[in-house]
Amino acid sequence: MRTTVGIIGSGPAGLLLARLLHRAGIDCVVLESRERAHVERRQRAGILEQATVDALRAVGAAQRLDAEALVHDGIELRWNGRGHRVDFPSLTGGRRVWVYAQTEVVKDLIALRLADGAPLFFGARVHAVEGADTDRPVVRYTHEGKEKTLTCDYVVGCDGFHGVARDAVPATLRRTFERVYPYSWLGILADVPPSCDELIYAHSPRGFALHSMRTPHVSRLYLQVPNGTDPADWSDRRIWDELDTRFAVDGAWRLRRGPITAKSVLPMRSSVTEPMRYGRLFLAGDAAHIVPPTGAKGLNLAAADVVVLARALAHRAETGSADLLDAYSDTCLRRVWRAEHFSYFMTTTLHTDPGRSDFETRLQISQLDRIASSPHAAAELAENYTGLPLPHA
Repeated sequence: MRTTVGIIGSGPAGLLLARLLHRAGIDCVVLESRERAHVERRQRAGILEQATVDALRAVGAAQRLDAEALVHDGIELRWNGRGHRVDFPSLTGGRRVWVYAQTEVVKDLIALRLADGAPLFFGARVHAVEGADTDRPVVRYTHEGKEKTLTCDYVVGCDGFHGVARDAVPATLRRTFERVYPYSWLGILADVPPSCDELIYAHSPRGFALHSMRTPHVSRLYLQVPNGTDPADWSDRRIWDELDTRFAVDGAWRLRRGPITAKSVLPMRSSVTEPMRYGRLFLAGDAAHIVPPTGAKGLNLAAADVVVLARALAHRAETGSADLLDAYSDTCLRRVWRAEHFSYFMTTTLHTDPGRSDFETRLQISQLDRIASSPHAAAELAENYTGLPLPHA
């Protein structure tokens, strides 16, 4: 099989890129190792930045999003029994965020691609990317029990940190910068209406907690726990009691409890792989960078990558110039490192490091106090949380 762009992975990065290319008249094939049912039920991020929503709207993939997503104009920070709301529109000139689960974004994009009759192969396990430094790279994969090849002009790896694409960049040319955090998140889904209208980020001597939501009837909550925690060790009652303690605030606010339908533990780490391009192979999303979820940047960074790449591929098709493709890695990495820094800031400010000193804890409190008292500090947080403008080469 032959195509212009071979895309490995059907997460939001791969599917959004495929949609962008389809709209630009550039043929592509998407290969996904998992079956459709698995892809459409993976629980991931749920916060969309303004630029991500704009990109989905531009390609006709936001009909359900606009009808069902929860629009948020701020977040609440809690510490020392007090709460402070950060108002996004007033601090950013009108920007806001949307709560819409990644699973729903994926469902929407899959439905559009299949409706277009464009090639999307589930259960297609990629083994290797060969000839990335030539003008005809080849993707080798297995589909329906048969070994197959896909010859491309370009290959895009949207298959995650452990995917084949990242490993196709020679180790001698690849640098990975990484930080592993000494704690994880215990996340739950609960069939109970959220106890808040916007997300709550809580700093507590007992550890961080986050109150989020999936729908007006389903809550998504997280607790900081030690690395290696087994979710089975946490009973439902223990989880609710701990959330109650960490969210405690002066006043009448109360945490609603309900049936917990899912529990999982999410390790926390930051990672950036440079460069994001090798020959005609391009990395996007988790294949190139991972952020801790505290800053809500993972899906949004992936979307920004492929918007930049689609623009570069369209420019190449229209003008014959490879200037934007050549600039892809540097263009994306400028935004990636800004998002990495913000995610690191949110993580280290709000979490309780098991090796922390009292001095370091007081610095955390001082930083939270400054956000509450300084419009400049609050604006810095709001601008980064709602997302920086998409990069240009």
